[in-house]
Amino acid sequence: MTISRLDASAETVHWGYFEAGLAPHLTIASGERVTLSTVSGGPEQLPPPPLNVPPALSEIHERVTRRIVPGHICTGPVAVRGAKPGQVLQVDIEEIGLHYDWGYNVVRPLAGALPYDFDETRLTHIPLDAERNTGQLPWGMEIPLRPFFGVMAVAPPPAWGTISTLPPRQNGGNLDNKELVAGTTLYLPIFVEDALFSAGDGHGVQGDGEVCITAIETGLIGTFRLTVRDDMKLTWPMAETPTHVMTMAFDPDLDDCVVIALRLMIDLICARTGIDRYQAHTLCSLAADLRVTQVVNGNKGIHVMLEKKLLEKTIA
Repeated sequence: MTISRLDASAETVHWGYFEAGLAPHLTIASGERVTLSTVSGGPEQLPPPPLNVPPALSEIHERVTRRIVPGHICTGPVAVRGAKPGQVLQVDIEEIGLHYDWGYNVVRPLAGALPYDFDETRLTHIPLDAERNTGQLPWGMEIPLRPFFGVMAVAPPPAWGTISTLPPRQNGGNLDNKELVAGTTLYLPIFVEDALFSAGDGHGVQGDGEVCITAIETGLIGTFRLTVRDDMKLTWPMAETPTHVMTMAFDPDLDDCVVIALRLMIDLICARTGIDRYQAHTLCSLAADLRVTQVVNGNKGIHVMLEKKLLEKTIA
């Protein structure tokens, strides 16, 4: 099957915002694959030579207006023909590769999990080695890369208007979930005709929490299979890795995230196994892991992970 491709350019990105009325730059059928290249970083984050800046990134800086500042440069949207509100978009993340030979990290005042601990802005450029799959930190340490897209989203409901890419929401967006690497599947509730999928905010590697508000920010190239699911109903994004199911929730209050994501996991367990909510709650207490996705994007995130093998047997 032919894989469609959409590269980041001044004509194919939207910077800082999502909205239901964005015109798609590519249309595919349900079940088809698409490869997206993405870019990250404003003019103030560009590295010195010999690190290479893709020409597309410089062109975007010159020609594309940031609708909401700060915000992410997203490639898309891609329309999935026939998708309807109320359905679910299954995003199989098949491949992720580096688009740059560098990334950057920024610590700045009034940002991140420790907003009052740092008085100056420090920008760090980090060379990336694709062959060795490592980043070279300035104090001599090498860190293994585990690339993923911080932003994957469908268009928001029309009533939301134009919204920032920064806080993650029910349409996805800035999930910053380090588990969403190649080989995982993300499920997003659909709010508009044709779903309108976009991706961006490439991360070379990130810890849970993303505590300084940036990971290794970089450009990535990803291949996704986009499939419309009429047999699923979701109110929040969820995901599956090869070994785990994962529920997610986002809210300014981390405690509220826990409540939402845990209830979603209990619902999932009951639906797949037939056990009751008391039993599902017990299983979560014994075997589910509640992880802090990130705490720095306005809406904080919790994801709850449970091994799939615990859902294999249905109660008679």
